[in-house]
Amino acid sequence: MGKNNQATIFSYLKFYSPIIILFIANLNEFDFNYLKLEYFSFNFSYILIFYWSLKNPQQIPILIVFICGLFNDTVNSLPIGLSSLEYLLICGATAYVRNITLRPNFINDWIIFLITILILNSINFLILQIFFNIEINQIDYLINLFFTIIFFPVFFLIFNNFKKYWAKDYVKERYKFFKAAQYQ
Repeated sequence: MGKNNQATIFSYLKFYSPIIILFIANLNEFDFNYLKLEYFSFNFSYILIFYWSLKNPQQIPILIVFICGLFNDTVNSLPIGLSSLEYLLICGATAYVRNITLRPNFINDWIIFLITILILNSINFLILQIFFNIEINQIDYLINLFFTIIFFPVFFLIFNNFKKYWAKDYVKERYKFFKAAQYQ
Protein backbone atom coordinates (compact mmCIF):
# COMPACT_ATOMS: atom_id res chain seq x y z
CA MET A 1 0.00 0.00 0.00
CA GLY A 2 1.39 3.35 -1.01
CA LYS A 3 1.94 6.32 1.21
CA ASN A 4 -0.92 8.23 -0.44
CA ASN A 5 -3.38 5.38 0.22
CA GLN A 6 -2.35 5.19 3.87
CA ALA A 7 -2.88 8.93 4.26
CA THR A 8 -6.30 8.62 2.62
CA ILE A 9 -7.36 5.74 4.89
CA PHE A 10 -6.13 7.62 7.96
CA SER A 11 -8.02 10.75 6.89
CA TYR A 12 -11.19 8.67 6.40
CA LEU A 13 -10.77 7.23 9.90
CA LYS A 14 -10.32 10.72 11.32
CA PHE A 15 -13.34 12.05 9.46
CA TYR A 16 -15.63 9.19 10.47
CA SER A 17 -14.33 8.91 14.03
CA PRO A 18 -17.54 10.43 15.49
CA ILE A 19 -19.45 7.46 14.02
CA ILE A 20 -16.93 5.04 15.50
CA ILE A 21 -17.17 6.75 18.89
CA LEU A 22 -20.98 6.66 18.71
CA PHE A 23 -21.02 2.93 18.00
CA ILE A 24 -18.54 2.26 20.81
CA ALA A 25 -20.58 4.38 23.24
CA ASN A 26 -23.81 2.57 22.33
CA LEU A 27 -22.34 -0.92 22.37
CA ASN A 28 -20.44 -0.31 25.61
CA GLU A 29 -23.48 1.09 27.45
CA PHE A 30 -21.44 4.15 28.38
CA ASP A 31 -22.08 4.50 32.09
CA PHE A 32 -20.15 4.71 35.34
CA ASN A 33 -21.75 1.75 37.10
CA TYR A 34 -18.37 0.04 37.18
CA LEU A 35 -16.96 2.82 39.36
CA LYS A 36 -19.71 2.28 41.95
CA LEU A 37 -20.98 5.84 41.50
CA GLU A 38 -24.68 5.37 42.14
CA TYR A 39 -26.06 8.73 41.09
CA PHE A 40 -23.76 9.64 38.24
CA SER A 41 -24.80 9.03 34.67
CA PHE A 42 -25.11 11.12 31.57
CA ASN A 43 -26.17 10.46 28.02
CA PHE A 44 -23.04 10.80 25.93
CA SER A 45 -24.82 9.69 22.76
CA TYR A 46 -27.21 12.65 22.94
CA ILE A 47 -24.32 15.08 23.23
CA LEU A 48 -22.36 13.49 20.41
CA ILE A 49 -25.31 13.30 18.02
CA PHE A 50 -26.46 16.83 18.85
CA TYR A 51 -23.03 18.37 18.33
CA TRP A 52 -22.06 16.59 15.13
CA SER A 53 -25.45 16.82 13.46
CA LEU A 54 -25.50 20.54 14.30
CA LYS A 55 -21.94 21.47 13.37
CA ASN A 56 -21.10 19.00 10.60
CA PRO A 57 -24.00 16.74 9.58
CA GLN A 58 -21.96 15.02 6.85
CA GLN A 59 -19.92 13.23 9.48
CA ILE A 60 -22.85 11.36 11.03
CA PRO A 61 -25.46 10.38 8.43
CA ILE A 62 -29.03 9.91 9.62
CA LEU A 63 -29.12 6.23 8.62
CA ILE A 64 -26.09 5.57 10.85
CA VAL A 65 -27.81 7.43 13.70
CA PHE A 66 -30.89 5.23 13.26
CA ILE A 67 -28.79 2.03 13.27
CA CYS A 68 -26.92 3.21 16.41
CA GLY A 69 -30.30 3.67 18.08
CA LEU A 70 -31.21 0.08 17.28
CA PHE A 71 -27.93 -1.08 18.79
CA ASN A 72 -28.59 1.02 21.88
CA ASP A 73 -32.06 -0.50 22.28
CA THR A 74 -30.62 -3.99 22.03
CA VAL A 75 -27.83 -3.38 24.53
CA ASN A 76 -30.07 -1.60 27.07
CA SER A 77 -33.05 -3.97 26.67
CA LEU A 78 -35.37 -1.19 25.55
CA PRO A 79 -38.22 -1.56 23.05
CA ILE A 80 -36.71 -1.66 19.57
CA GLY A 81 -36.88 1.71 17.87
CA LEU A 82 -37.24 3.93 20.92
CA SER A 83 -33.64 5.17 20.94
CA SER A 84 -33.70 5.47 17.16
CA LEU A 85 -36.74 7.72 17.47
CA GLU A 86 -34.96 9.83 20.08
CA TYR A 87 -31.79 10.09 18.02
CA LEU A 88 -33.75 11.07 14.91
CA LEU A 89 -35.62 13.72 16.89
CA ILE A 90 -32.26 15.14 17.96
CA CYS A 91 -31.20 15.24 14.30
CA GLY A 92 -34.48 16.94 13.40
CA ALA A 93 -34.04 19.56 16.13
CA THR A 94 -30.48 20.29 15.02
CA ALA A 95 -31.53 20.54 11.36
CA TYR A 96 -34.17 23.07 12.36
CA VAL A 97 -31.72 25.07 14.48
CA ARG A 98 -29.08 24.95 11.74
CA ASN A 99 -31.57 26.35 9.20
CA ILE A 100 -32.91 29.20 11.33
CA THR A 101 -29.65 30.31 12.93
CA LEU A 102 -27.79 33.17 11.31
CA ARG A 103 -24.90 33.33 13.74
CA PRO A 104 -24.06 30.18 15.72
CA ASN A 105 -23.74 30.82 19.43
CA PHE A 106 -22.73 28.40 22.17
CA ILE A 107 -25.34 29.63 24.66
CA ASN A 108 -28.14 29.25 22.11
CA ASP A 109 -26.92 25.74 21.27
CA TRP A 110 -26.87 24.86 24.95
CA ILE A 111 -30.41 26.16 25.51
CA ILE A 112 -31.71 24.30 22.44
CA PHE A 113 -29.95 21.17 23.69
CA LEU A 114 -31.65 21.56 27.09
CA ILE A 115 -35.08 21.95 25.49
CA THR A 116 -34.46 19.00 23.16
CA ILE A 117 -33.33 16.75 25.99
CA LEU A 118 -36.33 17.73 28.12
CA ILE A 119 -38.69 16.86 25.28
CA LEU A 120 -36.87 13.58 24.56
CA ASN A 121 -36.90 12.47 28.19
CA SER A 122 -40.60 13.31 28.43
CA ILE A 123 -41.38 11.29 25.31
CA ASN A 124 -39.22 8.42 26.52
CA PHE A 125 -40.87 8.43 29.93
CA LEU A 126 -44.39 8.56 28.50
CA ILE A 127 -43.78 5.80 25.96
CA LEU A 128 -42.22 3.48 28.52
CA GLN A 129 -44.91 4.19 31.14
CA ILE A 130 -48.04 4.21 28.97
CA PHE A 131 -47.36 1.73 26.18
CA PHE A 132 -44.96 -0.72 27.79
CA ASN A 133 -45.90 -0.32 31.46
CA ILE A 134 -42.24 -0.23 32.51
CA GLU A 135 -41.67 1.28 35.94
CA ILE A 136 -39.18 4.15 35.77
CA ASN A 137 -37.39 6.00 38.54
CA GLN A 138 -37.91 9.71 37.90
CA ILE A 139 -34.97 10.69 40.10
CA ASP A 140 -32.60 8.73 37.85
CA TYR A 141 -33.99 10.57 34.82
CA LEU A 142 -33.48 13.95 36.49
CA ILE A 143 -29.93 13.09 37.55
CA ASN A 144 -29.12 11.88 34.04
CA LEU A 145 -30.62 15.05 32.58
CA PHE A 146 -28.66 17.25 35.01
CA PHE A 147 -25.29 15.65 34.27
CA THR A 148 -25.96 15.55 30.52
CA ILE A 149 -26.63 19.29 30.55
CA ILE A 150 -23.59 19.96 32.75
CA PHE A 151 -21.23 17.92 30.55
CA PHE A 152 -22.45 19.45 27.29
CA PRO A 153 -20.01 22.42 27.42
CA VAL A 154 -17.08 20.12 28.20
CA PHE A 155 -17.75 17.85 25.25
CA PHE A 156 -18.61 20.86 23.08
CA LEU A 157 -15.08 22.19 23.62
CA ILE A 158 -13.53 18.76 23.10
CA PHE A 159 -15.43 18.22 19.86
CA ASN A 160 -14.62 21.75 18.65
CA ASN A 161 -10.91 21.10 19.14
CA PHE A 162 -11.23 17.70 17.53
CA LYS A 163 -12.98 19.22 14.53
CA LYS A 164 -10.37 21.94 14.26
CA TYR A 165 -7.32 19.68 14.27
CA TRP A 166 -8.46 16.30 12.94
CA ALA A 167 -11.40 16.60 10.62
CA LYS A 168 -10.04 19.49 8.57
CA ASP A 169 -7.39 17.24 6.97
CA TYR A 170 -10.08 15.13 5.33
CA VAL A 171 -11.84 18.19 3.95
CA LYS A 172 -8.57 19.51 2.51
CA GLU A 173 -7.83 16.17 0.83
CA ARG A 174 -11.32 15.96 -0.65
CA TYR A 175 -11.00 19.51 -1.95
CA LYS A 176 -7.65 18.68 -3.59
CA PHE A 177 -9.16 15.54 -5.12
CA PHE A 178 -12.12 17.40 -6.62
CA LYS A 179 -9.89 20.26 -7.79
CA ALA A 180 -7.55 17.79 -9.52
CA ALA A 181 -10.48 15.89 -11.07
CA GLN A 182 -11.89 19.14 -12.39
CA TYR A 183 -8.80 19.86 -14.51
CA GLN A 184 -8.48 16.37 -15.99
